[in-house]
Amino acid sequence: MSSTLLTPAAVQAHRDPNVRRWLTAYTCSMLGDSVYYLALSWAAVRAGTAAQAGLVMSASALPRAVLMLGGGVIADRLGPRRVVIGSDALRCAAVLAVAALLYLTSPGLWPLALLALVFGTVDAVFVPAVGALPARVTGKDQLARVQGMRGLAIRFASVVGAPLGGLGVAVGGACAAFALAGLLIAVSVPLLLSVRIRELPADRAAGPRATARADLAAGLRYIRGHRVLAPLMLAIALGDLGFVGPLNVGLTLLADHRGWGASGMGWVLAGFGVGAGAASLLLTLRGRLPRAGLVAGVTIVVGSLAVGALAYAPGLWAAVGTALLVGLLTGLSGAMCGALLQTQADPAYLGRVTAVSSLISLGFTPLSMPLAAAAIGVWGLGPVYLVSAFVCALGGVVALVVPALRRAELPA
Repeated sequence: MSSTLLTPAAVQAHRDPNVRRWLTAYTCSMLGDSVYYLALSWAAVRAGTAAQAGLVMSASALPRAVLMLGGGVIADRLGPRRVVIGSDALRCAAVLAVAALLYLTSPGLWPLALLALVFGTVDAVFVPAVGALPARVTGKDQLARVQGMRGLAIRFASVVGAPLGGLGVAVGGACAAFALAGLLIAVSVPLLLSVRIRELPADRAAGPRATARADLAAGLRYIRGHRVLAPLMLAIALGDLGFVGPLNVGLTLLADHRGWGASGMGWVLAGFGVGAGAASLLLTLRGRLPRAGLVAGVTIVVGSLAVGALAYAPGLWAAVGTALLVGLLTGLSGAMCGALLQTQADPAYLGRVTAVSSLISLGFTPLSMPLAAAAIGVWGLGPVYLVSAFVCALGGVVALVVPALRRAELPA
């Protein structure tokens, strides 16, 4: 195992080879995820009906949501790097096993459904550990920059992963695509082993450990009683709840209603991606924005206005420009919220704090998508977008009216 860093990072995060190794590992893992999901959807459609393929694709969601809080406890008890390495190794083995099975035979839907369940279960541990790892890779003063770098990695993986998976399918079918996904995830393991870890006070804590259930209860009490984290979680929940529906199912219906077609929807999504990428690049280069709590609140409120305006854009290119603004503002607010979570949380609770925020974003807020679709069918696009924008704005209002959150700063 690599040596332990005892002092904060001496250089800016984007110039630090140690952080770059972590970022490369994270990017490879996210690329593997993107290729995996494309391979899974392709294999499921080829092996069964559309309804059956939908069930296979959603099989990851339940274990991820149910087990996420427990995953945060595991990340805090075992250490995030150990958990991330183990999770990536398990995901790699599961994906490569299915690739080998598809190469040897045509087993139908059951191994795909089992793979989805395994992936969702491991993700419940992987996601909190990934969120807790940056604080051990660099100093607190560099965490906002790392959030920007992480955002760039996510955007890169989403842009490159789909065509890379499509190439794998074209060359060798789902088997080749799964193999490619497994190999990309596998690359992250030796890179993570080479990353030096900065020891935190929580890592030196001694004494008897409580039960996992007691650890979970303690983490939830810690968040509930924290002057910044408690309102920040509420702001994140409201912001995501108002944002997810309009930018997912709502956008599909909007493009269809306006006659923009799939290509038009692609342009709108590209505009959003460019804006979000610009926000991540700004944070990567600048490293820190002063008055982080205030910036988060203002960008959530202004971003919510842009979300509401999207339904009333007079044409496709106006919608693309509006989506770019939405991406820029939500990218900034998301990075500020993520950096505040990292810097405000006690290191001993960081895995559980990340688990709660991830559960909000990945478990609860996607439930707004079917609700948004049903509401659009009853009341139309405009009213639903406005209500969603109002809910999103409430998250910014929370950040602005709670003094401790509004005045929260990132370390200089």
